[in-house]
Amino acid sequence: MKAFKDTLKEIRRQGRLRDTPAVRPTVPVPAPPPEPDFKQLFSDVIPLKSPPRHIPQHKKPSPHPRRRHGQHGLSAQTEMEVLRHMTGLFEPQDSQNQYARPGMPGQTLKRLRSGHWPVACQLDLHGMDRYQAQDALALFLHRARQRGPCLRIIHGKGFGSNGQPVLKKLVRTWLSHHPEVLAFCQASEAMGGEGALLVLIRRGHHEECGSE
Repeated sequence: MKAFKDTLKEIRRQGRLRDTPAVRPTVPVPAPPPEPDFKQLFSDVIPLKSPPRHIPQHKKPSPHPRRRHGQHGLSAQTEMEVLRHMTGLFEPQDSQNQYARPGMPGQTLKRLRSGHWPVACQLDLHGMDRYQAQDALALFLHRARQRGPCLRIIHGKGFGSNGQPVLKKLVRTWLSHHPEVLAFCQASEAMGGEGALLVLIRRGHHEECGSE
């Protein structure tokens, strides 16, 4: 009986030995090699020479809006001079002998032609080119408003313009577009005929007029 128990203990011990995992020996992991130094690897490399790099600088937009008129930065005076020199580039085909602003009484031209209003002052445009004439006419109309409603403008018959009466047509066109001109008609033969106009303008405050 004792021998049987000893045999059973031995069998149990051997069974425990089989169930216990064997301890494997620890193998040391080799350390990774140190990383090479970049400068040392490429110490014999000669860098290429390159031109300096240009970094564009974008201009900041202006906080002020662009102008619709005079977009090239022209001053108001320069703009007026440009417009003044453009006037007359397209000359009128026909010459108006008379004009009355819409809304004027029907007898206005008849009264103007008959001398109902005395001539307050006059302007002679002989010897001027179209630009000088336009400047002189604009200044004359501005000053003449202070003198009286009826004016006489002498533009000539155009005999000295190679048969083409330039000022005769242009003066009539300018007057018909002037805001202060109410009417005009060709003067009588005694006052210049085809070479002059009688002009009716709005009245202003009394001041001295620079008539010629």
